[in-house]
Amino acid sequence: MLDDLDDIHPLFHGAPSTTEFKKLRKRIIRNVREAIEQYGMVERGAKWLVCLSGGKDSYTMLAALYELKWRGMLPVEIVACNLDQGQPGFPATVLPEFLEKMQVPHRIEYQDTYSIVMDKVPAGRTFCALCSRLRRGNLYRIAREEGCTAVVLGHHRDDILETFFMNLFHGGRLATMPPKLVNEEGDLFVYRPLAHVAEEDCEKFSRAMNYPIIPCDLCGSQDGLQRQQVKHILDGWEKNSPGRRQVMFKALTNIRPSHMLDPKLFDFLGLSLTDGEKIGTNPENSMEIPKLR
Repeated sequence: MLDDLDDIHPLFHGAPSTTEFKKLRKRIIRNVREAIEQYGMVERGAKWLVCLSGGKDSYTMLAALYELKWRGMLPVEIVACNLDQGQPGFPATVLPEFLEKMQVPHRIEYQDTYSIVMDKVPAGRTFCALCSRLRRGNLYRIAREEGCTAVVLGHHRDDILETFFMNLFHGGRLATMPPKLVNEEGDLFVYRPLAHVAEEDCEKFSRAMNYPIIPCDLCGSQDGLQRQQVKHILDGWEKNSPGRRQVMFKALTNIRPSHMLDPKLFDFLGLSLTDGEKIGTNPENSMEIPKLR
């Protein structure tokens, strides 16, 4: 089925032979491998439910995971999954046909969450929060039914940065999508192996491979979304200072609790001098710090 020896899996059938593409592919694989190793995503006897939306990111993730698996660097069992949420006009045959052709074990699940979202969300409000909760709940159920130990999502570096700034600007907290977490029930891991991969690289890769991209018309049709606003800001910063996104992402991996303001992360009250004469060491001068009223 494969045209030449450089193709290691049907997912890479027809891959461009240009030096530029080979560098891109190598960079993506390296970034995915780094994230998997750095955040300890592989456990003994692992079986992953790899979630596919049909977008550029999930296609890139699937291809990268299969290359690592082929190279013996990812000893896990993979089951691809697409959740058809009943969106009008959704091309329901695209992903099943693609996965069959690519010889990827998969499960296609139909759940009409679209009608629920349209019914519950007031006019003018964004669909993302409710849609995401319903989708996540179904994916957890499917993972349990398939005997999987982890749900694997295609969020990339830029998604993580955008979520950080959305929480900063609108949520009043410093938080983002972690590369690895345990669900609330405590029975499934959630992994994001594209955590170190730039969105631009996902787009270039999936376009070069000519994967059948399915746009998300449910949320993408809404104007003025907070995420789009943040993306526009980040695009401006990146244009004025190329490489700014990567610097900001690196900052998320280099946090100093003692230089922030959260007393739950750092014991400011217990902070004391380590040399010289300490306040309160002389019983005659000892005074309790008065409580503020």
